[in-house]
Amino acid sequence: MTAKTIHVISHTHWDREWYLPYEKHHVRLIALMDTLLETLEQDTDFKSFHLDGQTIILEDYLQVRPEMREKLVHYIQTGRIHIGPWYILQDEFLTSSEANVRNLLIGHRDAQVYGNVTKIGYFPDSFGNIGQAPQLIKQAGIDTAIFGRGVKPTGFNNQVGESNAYESPFSEMIWRSPDGTEVLGILFANWYHNGMEIPTDPQAAQAYWDRKIIQVERFASTQHLLFMNGCDHQPVQTNLSTALETARSLYPEHTFIHSDFETYAKQVHESLTDQPLSVVSGELRSQQTDGWGTLVNTASARVYIKQANTRVQTLLEKVAEPTAAIASLLGHAYPHHLFTYAWKTLMQNHPHDSICGCSVDEVHAEMMTRFAKSGHVAETLIDAAVASITRAIDTEKFGFAKGAVPFIALNTSGWKRTGLVSLELEINRRSFDEHVPAELYKSMAAEPFTSGRIIDESGHEIPARIEDLGVKFNYTLPGDRFRQPYMARRIRVSLQVEQAPALGYRTYAFVPYPHGEAAAIHPGPQIKNTSLSPEVLENEYYQITVESNGSLTLLDKEGGHLYRDLCVYENAGDIGNEYMFKQSHDHAVLTTRDLQAEIAWAEHSDAVHSVDILHQWSIPASAESSLETEQNAMVYYPERMSKRADSLIPFAIRTRVTLEAGVKAVKISTTFNNQAKDHRLRALFPTDIASGSVHADSIFEIAERPIEPAPEWKNPSNCQHQQAFVAVDNASQGLAIANIGLNEYEICRDGRNTIAVTLLRAVGELGDWGVFPTPEAQCPGEHTVEMAIIPYRGSSERSLAAIEAYQYQIPWTAAQTDIHAGTLPLVHSWLKWEGSNLALSTFKVNADNQAIMVRWFNMSKEPAALTIEPGGTLTNWYLSDVLEQTRTSLGDSKTQPLHREVRAAEILTLGSKPSWAD
Repeated sequence: MTAKTIHVISHTHWDREWYLPYEKHHVRLIALMDTLLETLEQDTDFKSFHLDGQTIILEDYLQVRPEMREKLVHYIQTGRIHIGPWYILQDEFLTSSEANVRNLLIGHRDAQVYGNVTKIGYFPDSFGNIGQAPQLIKQAGIDTAIFGRGVKPTGFNNQVGESNAYESPFSEMIWRSPDGTEVLGILFANWYHNGMEIPTDPQAAQAYWDRKIIQVERFASTQHLLFMNGCDHQPVQTNLSTALETARSLYPEHTFIHSDFETYAKQVHESLTDQPLSVVSGELRSQQTDGWGTLVNTASARVYIKQANTRVQTLLEKVAEPTAAIASLLGHAYPHHLFTYAWKTLMQNHPHDSICGCSVDEVHAEMMTRFAKSGHVAETLIDAAVASITRAIDTEKFGFAKGAVPFIALNTSGWKRTGLVSLELEINRRSFDEHVPAELYKSMAAEPFTSGRIIDESGHEIPARIEDLGVKFNYTLPGDRFRQPYMARRIRVSLQVEQAPALGYRTYAFVPYPHGEAAAIHPGPQIKNTSLSPEVLENEYYQITVESNGSLTLLDKEGGHLYRDLCVYENAGDIGNEYMFKQSHDHAVLTTRDLQAEIAWAEHSDAVHSVDILHQWSIPASAESSLETEQNAMVYYPERMSKRADSLIPFAIRTRVTLEAGVKAVKISTTFNNQAKDHRLRALFPTDIASGSVHADSIFEIAERPIEPAPEWKNPSNCQHQQAFVAVDNASQGLAIANIGLNEYEICRDGRNTIAVTLLRAVGELGDWGVFPTPEAQCPGEHTVEMAIIPYRGSSERSLAAIEAYQYQIPWTAAQTDIHAGTLPLVHSWLKWEGSNLALSTFKVNADNQAIMVRWFNMSKEPAALTIEPGGTLTNWYLSDVLEQTRTSLGDSKTQPLHREVRAAEILTLGSKPSWAD
């Protein structure tokens, strides 16, 4: 037998919450950590323990055992406990690009407080791995990724199967990002439990190691063999030192070491000349398998948590951080501590068993509270930052009109933006003082409402809708005195904002009419419509006909292409679980294609056309009762035979289709009350575009995936992940479907390349290794989902469609102010840049040097040119990375533009340090 080095790495894979609620796992974590520290203290031969790559374990432990901090720090600094580089072990596909970066950044910062960061890209149980992972971790100084899924076939209980279709013949491979960045990739070919519970008894140890060594060396490309001493929530093996002594006595030709990942990876790197390694490129999604074990349908389990996650992520990274960064340029402190708290609270929902929706009901109930908490912090930070911005704007120009109320429309996206903005304004505020609140309300409510007009920064009247909302209570919370309650008359103003600058704003004002002049509602920008029939909507880009069955026929005027049968709904039985969709054995699929719909105008102004479509539908109430028997018997879901029940239940779907002037996204809002069980609801968008591939928004890339799965794929379903959109195109035309928190799509192999977006998947069990009923995963109750249709003129304009999709997810920020002097003009932008195919991803402040950090990524496979215009506040630029380190100075752009080439698929981070931050 050839001599091997046996690397035994002690660890526990710690799911914070999963088949038990968080606090029940938490109690077990305290016991594990107590045992670990005691073992390290008593056994000097117990060399090290890998703390699962996530620093949140330290927080969770010290929350209960703060007195153990000094001992914990000691063992981390002496290299016996290995921590980081992440804050949590996230699902990579279901968390945003910036959430993946914040996870790495906060994990590093937390680990550095204790002294050491484990420089290993650790992805032990991610349900697939993003294509840009090598570039992300390489920018963080990490050259090795270790993962458990994505390449090589694995079956039930993660056993490696026999196949000639492996992407790599070894557990070691070169993993390459779309930009060309490469790292060493190491697969847990025998999973991360292949060295657990090592026997100390010589006879048992002989049998154990004879079997285990053969299993591992079968895939290893070097003489270094990896054995993972632990598993999910696995207690510490306290007698490991004895077990290794037994192994050394039995196998003197091998070297057994109690190792750690950095030691193991270093020795593998040094031995790589022994064998040439295969290169695997981009996403690792287990496409070379039968498709039954990919766990991809976690993208549609409990859709409501995905929607909440998207809303809060977007508030933090696309609104709160940019507004706070802008406020910092005006001299206000950037609240790093509060952002860290908000991000950590949000990221506690990002572990794969949490955000994937594949845990017991108690877990996901607690998640909704965390989403709310993080969202409330984000909203408070936004309010404070926007107040700082509005105070700096010189609004005295509007002072000519008595009672004028200025307000801003703030665009925190990276591009100019046009769209409908609505906000409430207070036009008459009166404090309680000595008034009795009820009498004050009564007197104010009795006063006649006098409307007014909206003017822009040039004094021109802007068509708008103005609605009286009556008198309402409100209050302020001054920083230097007690709360101040008051009553105010409120109005709602809705107007079309034209070309708001990127990372900037436009200022408007409500100007009341003189007393007695009435004009309650003013129209907005003209939408040309050839018919007042609710079946036809039209703007400068599209003509949409609502057919009698509620489907949409869309004419793209610019491209001349006609799309039919858009937004037909499909319903199928689902006898799978939270992890995987399995269609009911009858294969019956219902659609609204032959269902008559009720159609009526929701809004018909010159700025907006909205049509309501109602489908009065009936669907099976559930699966047959045999499904419960199959679940209790743990019948593997591909082998289940249950059909849908014969009994039907009402299932009404209300769809609102909205078309705005000057906007290329056709917005769809769908509402339904789900009382049925064991089913899946999807919206269908036939593209009729000839193409062999689909493009899906993913993490720092628009991923290209084949529509036809690999030959090994046996699962009839071929669902995949998306972030903001999915698109099918060719050289002459394209159709993208954007979404807010709908992370699963499929391209149907129906001859029409139909995009199917999952709106709801209702199932009744967790699945995996036991029987865990999850009645709340049936998702009963009211749901609203949001999508947008974005046609475009072929692959050359794919990036433009992506920008529409990205902006669709970002809410406008609008705020009232008053008449005052200021240093800022009425229209302003803090960053003027250009770059075809580039997407701006973040605009925030560095916690270490207070520099403004700006990140772009190249959406294309071709180099792109970034130009930052001169002038303004941001001048001294330097090259940075995802950890926001200072690398190379790029010079002063006060008078000359800054030019930089951006590689294909490159993630580019630049910093600009304001002079006052020195």
